[in-house]
Amino acid sequence: MPVRTMLRVRYAETDQMGVVYYANYFVWCEIGRVEFFRRLGYDYKQMEIEDDCHLPVVDASCRYRSPARYDDEVVIETRVTALRSSFVKFGYRILRVLPDGEQLLAEAETMHVSVDKTMAKRPLPEKHFRAIDATLEK
Repeated sequence: MPVRTMLRVRYAETDQMGVVYYANYFVWCEIGRVEFFRRLGYDYKQMEIEDDCHLPVVDASCRYRSPARYDDEVVIETRVTALRSSFVKFGYRILRVLPDGEQLLAEAETMHVSVDKTMAKRPLPEKHFRAIDATLEK
């Protein structure tokens, strides 16, 4: 089941054409990812400080379907689509909230490798791996 995070498009996120600048979708993915971890019962900063576990993005892609505009209400759906001992892949759906439903705006993916503060690859701590694994649709 995806974690759903709502936000409202801010004016500063739009370009001269009045639509959300493409790179802001990746900022929204990060917002969704942080909220995903919160729903698991911990925050990302805690994972970095207490467990010396960082998850840098090593690949990102986004397919844009329809533009978001200033003041739109948007939902970010975040789920884990793949998990290995030191690798996590997140999938996102960005949706505009309409009076009669939702409209797909974009679909994105980010891939992350688990590293320590020196950027050496390391396995995800077991407690985090188990919590993330429990969210996978099997």
